[in-house]
Amino acid sequence: MLKTGKRNPNKPLVIENDQVVSLYFDARGVQSTMLRHDPYALALGYTRTMMGFLLFRPSPCRISMIGLGGGSLAKYCYRHLPDTAITAIEINPDVIALRDHFHVPRDDGRFTVVCADGAQYVAVPGHRPDVLLVDGFNADGLPARLGSSAFYEACRRRLSDDGVLVANLVTDEPDFHRYLRALWEVFAGAVALAPSEGSEHNVTVFAWKGAGGLPSFTAMLERARALQARHAVNLHATATRIEYGKKFNWSRYGRTA
Repeated sequence: MLKTGKRNPNKPLVIENDQVVSLYFDARGVQSTMLRHDPYALALGYTRTMMGFLLFRPSPCRISMIGLGGGSLAKYCYRHLPDTAITAIEINPDVIALRDHFHVPRDDGRFTVVCADGAQYVAVPGHRPDVLLVDGFNADGLPARLGSSAFYEACRRRLSDDGVLVANLVTDEPDFHRYLRALWEVFAGAVALAPSEGSEHNVTVFAWKGAGGLPSFTAMLERARALQARHAVNLHATATRIEYGKKFNWSRYGRTA
């Protein structure tokens, strides 16, 4: 979700014109946008920043995502990562019912949409994704259960041994700093923050397992160049955003280095 204003609970609403098709919960908070001329493109900047997981895991075997929306991330990953199994978990059946309107692929051998509560889904043992994308906003913002320590602990357990969690957060939500603290504590400081493209309010948080730390800026740029021909996102720009995010003051969450 891209933060644009206060939202009220409502069923999803589709607003469209000759150029775009957008999913809303009210007239002010856009949930997802699809370009008519390129339905698989990532139209909203924050979704392009979330694809920065490629700088950590360029060829994931399995991706799980909490929050389907208009399917932007699901569609992009389905097209550009043809060897990756993808599971999208969406709690709202009314959102899932719009999948054809947004050109979301049908379920097949490597793509599945599951109607379930994302927090409950990750808490149950199952397949272990290399990448877990969390963008489970509703009309009221991010549900508290998708930002709790218990949720992030379940995500960490569910991830593969060197897996990466990617979370879309909104800075002016009242619990923003609580969510960051929970991520910092659960992942023992293995966390990086990047200002999201195209939004003053959205940030993308990367948290990872395994012994490796955050790749150096040089390493991220080299990986971005290597992936450039295969991907329709500017990973060089995302690497720069992650590098810029190193300026964030984590000391309030217990960071000592």
